[in-house]
Amino acid sequence: MMQQASATDPAPGRRPELVPDPDAETARIAAVRRYDILDTPPDGAFDRVAAMAARLFDVPVATVTIVDTDRIWFKAAHGLEGVKEIGRDPGLCGSAILRDDTMVIPDTLQDSVAADNPLVAGEMGVRFYAAAPIITPDGHRLGTVNVLDTRPRSITEDDTATLADLAAIVLDEMELRLSALRALRHEQERREAESRHAEAERARAEAERAAREQAEQDKAAIAAFASTLQRTLLPPALPVVPGLELACHYRTASAHDVGGDFYDVFPLDGGRWAFFLGDVCGKGPEAATVTALARHTLRAAAQINPDPVTVLRALNTMLLTDVTAGSRFCTALFGLLEPREGSGFTVTIATGGHPPAYHVRPDDSGAVWVKAVRPKGGMLVGAFPQAPFVQTTFSLTPGESLFLYTDGLTEARTTQGAMLGEDGLTGFLHQRTGSVTAASLVEDTVTLLASLPDGAGDDVALLALSVPGPQAAPDSGVAATAHTAAAPEHIGQE
Repeated sequence: MMQQASATDPAPGRRPELVPDPDAETARIAAVRRYDILDTPPDGAFDRVAAMAARLFDVPVATVTIVDTDRIWFKAAHGLEGVKEIGRDPGLCGSAILRDDTMVIPDTLQDSVAADNPLVAGEMGVRFYAAAPIITPDGHRLGTVNVLDTRPRSITEDDTATLADLAAIVLDEMELRLSALRALRHEQERREAESRHAEAERARAEAERAAREQAEQDKAAIAAFASTLQRTLLPPALPVVPGLELACHYRTASAHDVGGDFYDVFPLDGGRWAFFLGDVCGKGPEAATVTALARHTLRAAAQINPDPVTVLRALNTMLLTDVTAGSRFCTALFGLLEPREGSGFTVTIATGGHPPAYHVRPDDSGAVWVKAVRPKGGMLVGAFPQAPFVQTTFSLTPGESLFLYTDGLTEARTTQGAMLGEDGLTGFLHQRTGSVTAASLVEDTVTLLASLPDGAGDDVALLALSVPGPQAAPDSGVAATAHTAAAPEHIGQE
């Protein structure tokens, strides 16, 4: 439910000041409490949003705020060191949460309400202010993403849309954090219940048996936590894209380690879509941190400029400058889909040190035509400041597919003990019979992995895109549900 606000009668020449509806404000504060975010320690994800906002708008100060009953608390503050919170005075953040759209004040001294705010009238001397509300799915405005300057200025409609996108990214991070907190609380309750049960068992059984049972419980808890964290790093479901079929598969090599493979498909403006697949070096919590950073950076960068090379450059810069990434790097493919007139898509793919994708279609003889999509020169992402990235453009027409994967597939061992390799994968794709839809490519590849003596020794992520042939409905779309698994029999498809 959207919150309501009313305007007080202004004095002559003053902008009317919005006053929150008491019932709506009570519900809003309850939503703030639900997210359990107030007075939490600094968080790299929110700090990155503030830093990105300051960089994008070229302002000295950018903040992520949560509005409490009588204060405005800074979850992140770029350029405002030492300030944790301020009073809930009218004119700036306190007014911005009463609006559904982005609030822009080009010159605060010319705004009769904002001019009274301590940030304006005080030592800081704020002259420009813009804020996008952080709005929950049920319509409560928790706080704002703000940019401030000490000189008057104006921004474009595209700038206000970018600020709103940053606020949406903050909400996404808060939702992920809330899901993780709930999972951890549930896990703690489960452990406490199991601990009480174990204590009763130890009273009736020998110490060796009780210790063994506890070890098994700890192992299961670690696996459950790793699985929960892994799911937060992957999309819960791929979207329905008109005129395109999607299929995906994800298999972790170990139930106890969080892998670094990642993928996503998401919409852009103008009917365009973006997709990516990548692999962070290493495993465990550190790799999970870089994976989350890479996914959020690729999504945010694509909303600003979807050119694939530009997006990979943004990720390269972020991995090199963000202290949470450490010295880790990744490989990645980033693609842009633009619908063609009639059917099919124009595909532009940029590569950063990742194995080639494969463009696949059946030919007139019933065999399968396979071409590696391998732009030459793309380096690892996050390894070198001036790393070059390259891209190529081609058409994906009815009956054709695009197949992406991580190196856990090509490094799998055959019955002869050799790695499958790119040659083995190319041969497998050539020798296939039947359709080359996204679903069939992923299903057959999963079957191939299951047939190998040791399966895959590393994590494997698969993503396939196909344009239905003439026999399919021209506007059909098939969405694939993303799965994480410790065994290779999991494929997502609707």
